[in-house]
Amino acid sequence: MAKQARTDTEAGGGRDKDKEDEQDGMSVHSPCKAPPSSASSLPKEQSQVDLELRLLEALEIYPPVKLRGIHRHFVLYGLMEFMRRRFDRNFSSDEVLQLLDRFYNLEVLKPDDEEMEILNHEEDFSLPQSYFVKEEI
Repeated sequence: MAKQARTDTEAGGGRDKDKEDEQDGMSVHSPCKAPPSSASSLPKEQSQVDLELRLLEALEIYPPVKLRGIHRHFVLYGLMEFMRRRFDRNFSSDEVLQLLDRFYNLEVLKPDDEEMEILNHEEDFSLPQSYFVKEEI
């Protein structure tokens, strides 16, 4: 039937195709799917507005700038705990990051290669020679 609609559309000048799109509930201007930043995996039991307000409250204590660097996981844990206390249920780190993604571009907070080199730099430790010299009386 779709093949027949195409041939009718081609012959009819496109009018039938527009009607077919309207019947599907989709138009050229409607999005095909929800944007990836929407928190669709979050449970619907809390209103989205309430979730966002509590997250913004948490950001007063744990600013998103601190999500960069070596303290990133501690700040993320703090945000998770804040949300857990407010809603009396556990939030995963992915859920919190998904909520944050609504307000901030989290790609900017990811560490760059230069920062990773500094964090991964290892240097052998050795005690100074003066530590090994015994004092003789």
